[in-house]
Amino acid sequence: MSDSRQFPEGFLWGASTAAHQVEGNNVNSDWWVREHAPGTDLAEPSGDAADSYHRYPEDIALLASLGMNSYRFSIEWARIEPEQGFVSKAQLAHYRRMVDTCREHGLTPSVTLHHFTHPRWFARLGGWRNPDAPALFERFTEIALPVLGDDVEWVCTINEPNMVAMTRGEEGTEMTASRLPAPDPRITDALIEAHRRSRAVLTQLPQVRSGWSVATQAYHAAPGAEEATKAYGYPREDIFLDAAKGDDWIGVQGYLRTFVDPQGNPLPVPEGAETTLTGWEYFPPAIGIGIRNAWERTGGVPVVVTENGIATQDDARRVDYTHDALVGVHEAMADGIDVRGYLHWSALDNYEWGSYTPTFGLIAWDRDTFERTPKPSAHWLGEVARTGTLTHPTR
Repeated sequence: MSDSRQFPEGFLWGASTAAHQVEGNNVNSDWWVREHAPGTDLAEPSGDAADSYHRYPEDIALLASLGMNSYRFSIEWARIEPEQGFVSKAQLAHYRRMVDTCREHGLTPSVTLHHFTHPRWFARLGGWRNPDAPALFERFTEIALPVLGDDVEWVCTINEPNMVAMTRGEEGTEMTASRLPAPDPRITDALIEAHRRSRAVLTQLPQVRSGWSVATQAYHAAPGAEEATKAYGYPREDIFLDAAKGDDWIGVQGYLRTFVDPQGNPLPVPEGAETTLTGWEYFPPAIGIGIRNAWERTGGVPVVVTENGIATQDDARRVDYTHDALVGVHEAMADGIDVRGYLHWSALDNYEWGSYTPTFGLIAWDRDTFERTPKPSAHWLGEVARTGTLTHPTR
């Protein structure tokens, strides 16, 4: 039985990337240091990545030709300010060209100021534990204003601050709350302050709408674990959503669900459940749950899905997952939640924090030649974007 759902005119349809994961040779970043440290815990370094630093015109043109109308990318602090106090005008111009290229192809740029990586010098100063960290990020926001100019509307200050507070910028390669230590409260406080300071700077540009994106975990309480689940979820998700009250928008990122037991411990993926290449449970409703929680916690701040996707080599399964996730988005909108856009993770297969094995991309590329090949899922999602009509190709 085929059903179709209509999305409104002006809805943002696109895909996301992060600088370190696709650009290549981000040599002044803390992650590059970690990748090349003796005895590193990482399976492989980022290296050239997808060479999107040089090939972004092709990537942007490809997204536009597929039917997308938006591209979310991050600008790399470690390139723009490779040493404390030294600002590269050439790198600011580079990222501004990315904005202009989006405009030339009819894509609405969505710019993220911080996506997990930062300069070596910032890490040496203690990263987000340094008492000056919020002021340093405030200054970086000021430095980045020329990239945004008078025409970039959508700006994300910090990507997944809850994950930053849990990984502390230095531990593990996991990006799910259930497999990480509890957030460092000092880092949480620093990130919230940095976000507020950054938003204050961004008010200098009247067209900017600013917010941040939170990794939502679709917490599920095991029997008798309702209170324990609330207590578990608050420092890992809800505190960051609460900090977005009054923001212009809130970014919701969701991939999976997490069950919590009455002792407040996360439970492993249920026996026999389908899992993805990252070992996460296949659970498309996660994004709809994340949207609803964000809407409730923020008191009705408009939502943008800034990331949602699946690590798989079975591209038909990617279509299934994305379709069912978008059903959840549509149902949230039908219930009156103001959702402004859906940006898939990710535009390209990329460097997933230690490995190229988990393939999230709508577009594949050759490790030797960097030749891009859109997958069937890219053509399908592009058609959904072009028409605003969600249908499944085989249902």
